[in-house]
Amino acid sequence: MAAILKQNDEKLGEILVDHGYITLEVLDKALQEQRTTKEELATLLLRRGYAKSDEVLRCVAEQLEIPFLELEDYEIEREATDLLPKEMAYQFRVIPVFKIGNVLTVAMSNPADVSVTDSLRRTTKLEIEAAISPAEDIKNALAEIYGPNEVIDSSYDEVIEKIQAEQPQTEDERSPESLKQAAEDAPVIKLVNLIIGQAIAEGASDIHINPEEDKLLVRYRIDGILREAFTPPKNLQAAIISRMKILSELDIAETRIPQDGRCQAVFNGHGVDLRVSTLPTVYGENIVCRILDKSSLMINLEDLGFGSENLANLKNALSSSYGILLVTGPTGSGKTTTLYSCLNKINTPEKNIITIEDPVEYRLPLIRQAQVNTKAKMTFAAGLRSILRQDPDIVMVGEIRDSETAKIAVEAALTGHLVLSTLHTNDAPGAITRLIEMGVEPFLVASSTIGVLAQRLVRKICPKCKYAYNPTADLLRELGFNPAKRNWVFYQGRGCKQCNNLGYKGRLGIYEILLFNEDVRTLCLQSATSDDIKKAAIRNGMRTLRQDGFVKVLKGITTIEEVMRATNVDT
Repeated sequence: MAAILKQNDEKLGEILVDHGYITLEVLDKALQEQRTTKEELATLLLRRGYAKSDEVLRCVAEQLEIPFLELEDYEIEREATDLLPKEMAYQFRVIPVFKIGNVLTVAMSNPADVSVTDSLRRTTKLEIEAAISPAEDIKNALAEIYGPNEVIDSSYDEVIEKIQAEQPQTEDERSPESLKQAAEDAPVIKLVNLIIGQAIAEGASDIHINPEEDKLLVRYRIDGILREAFTPPKNLQAAIISRMKILSELDIAETRIPQDGRCQAVFNGHGVDLRVSTLPTVYGENIVCRILDKSSLMINLEDLGFGSENLANLKNALSSSYGILLVTGPTGSGKTTTLYSCLNKINTPEKNIITIEDPVEYRLPLIRQAQVNTKAKMTFAAGLRSILRQDPDIVMVGEIRDSETAKIAVEAALTGHLVLSTLHTNDAPGAITRLIEMGVEPFLVASSTIGVLAQRLVRKICPKCKYAYNPTADLLRELGFNPAKRNWVFYQGRGCKQCNNLGYKGRLGIYEILLFNEDVRTLCLQSATSDDIKKAAIRNGMRTLRQDGFVKVLKGITTIEEVMRATNVDT
């Protein structure tokens, strides 16, 4: 919602208060913080979780005296959408909804962007009247009305044809100079741009460029699942990989050792960071590119999928003035997003928050963020020592990887600092035994730890093709449900155009929160097994990952297959 009314922020605040969306105290607090951060009020309110997106948009619409449209339930005129080319609709993220005379009403999430309305006016030769709609509604409507944003489609074959005419037809050993020249040819540049643009448009988190014996395989990870995008000819492998390495400032002459780099791309008017990693394999260098899209970062805890009880427990842990809170889970389970959301929740001008990360994925206002640099001997442990000399109130350590970092983090928690960090364990109780295995004394773990949050990501059922069904009695018994207790109803997606016939669209978290109490601390002091700690925590009301997943299954948010895939059987 950037650039919505830099002026009249106080007027917007008054409208929000009048509708009861925020209190006067919250408005005063937000305006006071705004003087420090220099953000627009709407952006600050959303970042801090003081108001919901649709509430803010409704009030912005009232302030601008324009309509607020919920596109999911709105009858969009085909005559209107035909007036705007698909490419432009996707470029500006807008939906023409109806036309009266020579006036075209267009739904957009940022109606204050005059450059967009000017472009639409020139293209359609009509007067443009703006309406405001949530960005997610516009994204869904674009896919439903215009189809997927196939950045590549017909132009892909055209680019391949041009490259084939210019590149050698066999893959051979080539000099760095010839590789650089091939990578900087216009058709190769366009092809790599298409690969990246398509991935961003489809919401991929990673791009995989995998050399095979007789082909080059390009795959995208979307909603946690890898799927094939397309297969460029093998003889284009060297040029494509060299182009990716040039973009991320890597050495194209070095193909024998792994390399890591970073670059930026611009998509739909906003910057996207790309983290590139290479790995030599028997068929050539393998490339994985992590896409870090700031516009898709969800930083409100309330939007991450926590149930009311888990959310209350987490907020209670974050309210502590000192101690360590750990977030655990495998790579790609959303730990970074959760940590940033926690920091956002407790981030105020009165607190000095410092982080040490590897790498710094997203920049947050008011927070001092440092990055690990092993070549300069800036490790997690070294960085954490320096941070503690910077008078912090809250410290975030990207990951506890070794004994030294673990011990310093625990000591920081015991000396009056709130410490947030991550560990790679399968569940919450496993974090306790992992710290002890790292050499932290059990009594220090027991006295310093506030709680542990374990999490996984599961795919959400596509809302457009969701339907209900009754599971079999055998399945219910296998899952631990009593078939005779009630009429059990599960949900799944049939598959439709909007979800690419997968039945799923988007992801959310399932969580397990272990809060430290006397029982857990006693078991910790006794160096009990993680199974014993888990049983005690369940007796005290902890909901396991699988149990939290089942709750979301019964609510129709995800499927039983997704929960079974992402979690282990509770013992």
